[in-house]
Parts: sequence; structure tokens; C-alpha cells
Amino acid sequence: MPNPWEEITLSDYENHMSLDSVRQLQALSAIMKEQFAAFPAETAAVLGVAGGNGLEHIDAGRFRRVWGVDINADYLRAVSERYTALAGVLECLCLDLVSEAEKLPEAGLLIADLLVEYIGYEAFQRAVRQAAPEYVSCVIQINSDEEHWVSASPYIRAFDRLDEVHHQMEEKALTAAMAETGYSPVLQETTPLPGGKALMRLDYRRNEAEQAPESLP
Repeated sequence: MPNPWEEITLSDYENHMSLDSVRQLQALSAIMKEQFAAFPAETAAVLGVAGGNGLEHIDAGRFRRVWGVDINADYLRAVSERYTALAGVLECLCLDLVSEAEKLPEAGLLIADLLVEYIGYEAFQRAVRQAAPEYVSCVIQINSDEEHWVSASPYIRAFDRLDEVHHQMEEKALTAAMAETGYSPVLQETTPLPGGKALMRLDYRRNEAEQAPESLP
């Protein structure tokens, strides 16, 4: 059976995420602008890139390469069509990060917004070890109601199967997993959302003993 994310259309996803009662698409774009600007990396990998929301903030004069990674090939086709101005910088990779993390390229910055929820801590640790970034910037969703973590909307039925792959996130557990992987926290910020939800941005930097030069294949 395919991963649930391979069955959710991009229009259903983006229409749901941009509703005034959800407003996650808008919030994530603003956060990604800060994520791209915050670190001195020249390469980046965006895990769970979906339709490319936030990629408009890539400074093509600063980044030599940015990889957009997703399990849904249709999403990546949309990214390629939407961001032709980033040709030569942006490269899309269709990967299942649970089973194919070893295919990730090395990158100076790893961005994972609303991604760890759907692959779990251990798979994310494997992805981080493979990409070996100096900086990791994550966004996780904080839910006041853990049973209803998908906001009500006309598109909610599109997300029925996500329970099969969803993991409830906790800041302390993610930070502990990152510590095991050799990273220390450097930033924590929270963006309130409608319906009692919030987005928490958690940034990490590789410990000095783990640091290695950034490379570009």
C-alpha cells in the first residue's frame, strides 16, 4: 500500500493548509524565510518540500544548491514547474526518507518543517547522519487536542490515512534525539495558529567534535 502522502493531492493539501482556520501555509512560508537567512550555509536540503511553499525565499546568489525532497512525485513536478527561476540551484529528489535516507546528499543546512511527525525520530536521525549538516532547522506542530491534530476543514477527508504514519511530537524528545545524533539546540520559537495549535521552530547546530567540511557533489 502506498504511503498516505502519495495519495493526497497537492490542491487538497495546499487548500487545507491555507484556510483562514488553519493558516499553516502562510506561517510556514514566513518561517522558511527566516530559516534560509539564519545560517551561513551554501547548500541546503528541504525535507518534505511538498509543493515548494517557502522556496521563493531562496537567495540564488548565496546558495549553490538546494535539494527539495519529498515522497510524492506529483508534488515535485509542481515544484519544478513553479520555480524555473531557480534552475541550476534547485534540484528535486523523490525519496522515502524512512527507507531511503542513504540517498540524501550532504548539505550545510537541513530544513524539516512538519516532516518529523511523519517519519519518526529514528528515521529523522538517519537522515541527519546521512546529510551531515552543520545546521538543522525543524518545525513541529504543537496540538492542544492530540486526538484532533488535523484541523477541521472541507478537505479533511483527504487526510484520513495520515494516522497510519503520524507520530505525536514533543520538543524534549526531538532535542534528545538530536543530542544522540551530535547536535545541540540553538533556537526555539513558537508561532500561534488558529484552533489552539502552534508551530514550534527548533534549530540545532552540530557539536564541534562532529563537524566536518561542507561538500557539494
